[in-house]
Amino acid sequence: MDKSDTNLKKDVESELEWDASVNANNIGVAVKDGIVTLSGHLGSFAEKIAVERAVQRVIGVKGMAIELDVRLGPDAKRSDADIAAAAKLALRWHALVPEDKINVMVEKGWLTLAGEVDWEFQRGAAVKAVRPLTGVISVINNLSVKPLVTPANITHRIQNALERQADREARNIGVVVDGHTVTLSGRVHSWAERMAAQGAAWSAPGITNVVNELRVG
Repeated sequence: MDKSDTNLKKDVESELEWDASVNANNIGVAVKDGIVTLSGHLGSFAEKIAVERAVQRVIGVKGMAIELDVRLGPDAKRSDADIAAAAKLALRWHALVPEDKINVMVEKGWLTLAGEVDWEFQRGAAVKAVRPLTGVISVINNLSVKPLVTPANITHRIQNALERQADREARNIGVVVDGHTVTLSGRVHSWAERMAAQGAAWSAPGITNVVNELRVG
C-alpha cells in the first residue's frame, strides 16, 4: 500500500533531520501524489547533493522536484580561477578519472566539465570529485561517453546484470537496445531500485545513453 502524502512528508523530513550533512531547518518539503518538492537555500552544492540522496532513500518517493538554490557564505566564496585550479587537482588525484581527457571551465561558481571518456563510471567519478569543492555553486556535466563496439548479445547481458543487482525487480523491467542507447521501462518499488537498474544498464560495454522510463510504485 502506498504511503499517504502526509506520512511521506513526515518520513522525508525525518530523514533530512537524521542526515548530519544536511541542515534540515533550511529546507521546505511538500508532497503531492508521491512527488516530493524541496525548496530553500543551502550553503554548498555538496549539501544539495546530500539532500537529494537523503530523499531518494525514503521508501514511497515516486519523484522529486528540486527548487533548492546554493547561496555561499563569505567564508565559502572562491574566485573562479581558484575553483578551476582545485578542480583540476581533484581530477588529477582521482584514480578512476582520466584527467587528461577532461576540460574544466568555471563561471561565477558554476563548474562545467567537458570532454570524452570511455565509461559512464568515469563520467560519474569526475562529478563526484569536484562537487564537494568549496566555492562551487553547481556542476554541469557535459562529458560524453565514447562509443565502443556494442556486443551482439548486449540486451541479454544487461538483463542478466539486472537479475544479479535488482533481484525481484528484474522481471518487471523491460530492456530495449537501439545502437548505443538502452531504454528501461516497467515498474519498480523504490527510487533506489530505479537508480540501481539505471546503473546496471550504464555498466554495459558500448552504451553511451540510458533512457530511464521506469516508474516507481
